[in-house]
Amino acid sequence: MSIRKNEIPILEFDDNPMAVINPTHENQNISLPPKCVFAFVGGYIDVYAQEHHAQKVAEFVSATKEYPIYVLEDAGEEMVLCQAPVGAAPAVQLLDWLIGYGVKKIISTGSCGALVPFSESTFLVPYKALRDEGTSYHYAAPSRFMEVSQTARKAIEETVLEHHMKYQEVVTWSTDGFYRETKEKVEYRKSEGCSVVEMECSALAACAAFRNVTWGMILYTADTLADVERYDERNWGGDSYAYALRLCMDAVKKL
Repeated sequence: MSIRKNEIPILEFDDNPMAVINPTHENQNISLPPKCVFAFVGGYIDVYAQEHHAQKVAEFVSATKEYPIYVLEDAGEEMVLCQAPVGAAPAVQLLDWLIGYGVKKIISTGSCGALVPFSESTFLVPYKALRDEGTSYHYAAPSRFMEVSQTARKAIEETVLEHHMKYQEVVTWSTDGFYRETKEKVEYRKSEGCSVVEMECSALAACAAFRNVTWGMILYTADTLADVERYDERNWGGDSYAYALRLCMDAVKKL
């Protein structure tokens, strides 16, 4: 199918899976396990990898930094463990690269801002994301929302319940504009059903669907915008890292 043209460039979509630069254009000799935890937990990923004797098998080199790619054995099953960069564009670039080298079943975790009164470190599962970022429009035709894989959500639900936690699905607002979450826009998104905000969900879901792989996400609340008159960053959900990774590993083993 030819490119679908539009006066607004971001609304133009070309569904040809082959690009001028493809994720595996470097032809590296890498073969990754199909299951992957792709986590927005910053440098903690390296600490966790070291503590659990993960093996570094590759690197993804970007203009910003090099991202180690680890393989971890958990309960006899191999899986990839990788730090996810913040922001839709870099996160999808790395995810697409991982998929190109063999990853097929992915669970992500990361923090989100609360738009309604959630306590800090509340675990939530997005079932759809409002596409207020640019990257997803290169992987899926224009739409207001992007659905998250039901297969992945089912695996996460089973895991959460096994951990004796409450399972709660939400609509998330994925935005590129961290400093452009205005009072009026926050209220507008809430009126559309969004109860949390982050920067990557809709784009990662679009990339996974385009590449025919399974992807899901476990969010944990960090800062809060529930009171638009008084922003509170709290502790950025930093106490959730280890448990969030545990949930991801247990969930991805079910895929």
